[in-house]
Amino acid sequence: MPQLIFVNLPVKDLEVSKSFFTALGYSINPQFTDENAACVVVSDTIYAMLLTEPFFKQFTRKSIADATTTTEVLVCLSAESREAVDRLADTALASGGTPANDTQDQGPMYGRSFQDPDGHIWEVMYMDPAAVES
Repeated sequence: MPQLIFVNLPVKDLEVSKSFFTALGYSINPQFTDENAACVVVSDTIYAMLLTEPFFKQFTRKSIADATTTTEVLVCLSAESREAVDRLADTALASGGTPANDTQDQGPMYGRSFQDPDGHIWEVMYMDPAAVES
């Protein structure tokens, strides 16, 4: 079985967050979704667990960072092409996301970023496979 990643993110409004991520084309796994949490299926090996802040607080002794004013993590996803980067970033911005950083165009590497409704920063990056061949 491949190793999986579950990124757990605190959210203020679970329904708003679910709507945002489904607008990006991701699905919600109902088996791991209830009034406290939603499992966003990013790929076969990547999942974002959206947890209401009170529920998230049960898993940590630390205070929850306000992602609109501080950054704790940058979530970066790969894309199959420059066009796929633009498509996802544009959809995010049209669906309630906000810009995070300037576009990065470094020849074979191209990326854009956005903030989700809770301020978490998501980067989408394309790397030309020919640039990493040895």
